Amino acid sequence: MSRSNRQVGFATHLTAGGIAGACEALACQPLDTIKVRMQLSQSHKTTGMKPRGFFATGSYIVSRETSAALYKGLGAVLPGLIPKISIRFASFEAYKSWLSDKATGKASMSSIFVAGLGAGMTEGVLVTTPTEVVKIRLQAQDHSLSDSFERPRYRSAGHAFVTIAKEEGFGALYRGVSLTALRQATNQGANMTVYSKLKGLVQDRRASGDHLPMYQTMAIGLVSGAAGPMCNAPIDTVKTRLQRSAAEPGVSPFARISNIAGDLWKADGIRGFYKGLTPRILRTSPGQAVVFSVYEGVRSFMELEHLSFVRTAKL
Repeated sequence: MSRSNRQVGFATHLTAGGIAGACEALACQPLDTIKVRMQLSQSHKTTGMKPRGFFATGSYIVSRETSAALYKGLGAVLPGLIPKISIRFASFEAYKSWLSDKATGKASMSSIFVAGLGAGMTEGVLVTTPTEVVKIRLQAQDHSLSDSFERPRYRSAGHAFVTIAKEEGFGALYRGVSLTALRQATNQGANMTVYSKLKGLVQDRRASGDHLPMYQTMAIGLVSGAAGPMCNAPIDTVKTRLQRSAAEPGVSPFARISNIAGDLWKADGIRGFYKGLTPRILRTSPGQAVVFSVYEGVRSFMELEHLSFVRTAKL
């Protein structure tokens, strides 16, 4: 591969991934806010109130806080989207290339799964953890499901980032990094495997052309996006509760995770670990439909433009 091709590849991952990630966040942030609120809600055994479902939670937030509340935490998500999605696709392609058969250049489904695990873990450690800590703190404060006397501590994503680092140490921004990396790894392992398999099946049925139309890419992304949440809902629920609060003096991260899991089990049993699963699927599935369709579309456009430029330069 020539130097120019490598540069075009990097630019393609960066630009296509960033645009895809921004589109996903703008379209799906309300669903993520509802998911977090449901995960942070108190047990019905404690409050004596029947737990609200997905649509009821969303309606309650809008009625008590206005529709703008559904976008709380968006400022913490957007700055990390370009590196997150570009790292996801760039690292996935790199891992897949390393694991592919050297003779044929093809990757098996097991290799794609491992590459997805690696890509998810890479993005989870480098980008996702600090942005999610800030996002969850913003989503959890001053809302209609919390204590009415509780006052907001953070004015914005930037203020939350600085305040958390100053008051709790920079390491607080990486609270729950192991759970986040594990969640992202299982997410992308399942997501990339299902997407690659379904894409291959659809391409095999096509008469010609490697690039699928956008509606097919969106449909495949919609299906593959549900795979991750169904596999790791308990991890995400525990992670959300861990990242919401400050560290307890003298309590190790493992002990905190065990305490959170134990409290969930005592309060609601196995169902407690699946709080917010419905909005998470409803957020992740369309989110992946947007990500894959926009990413594939922008990448295809950039590749065609590059080929056109190369041909013109040779004339």
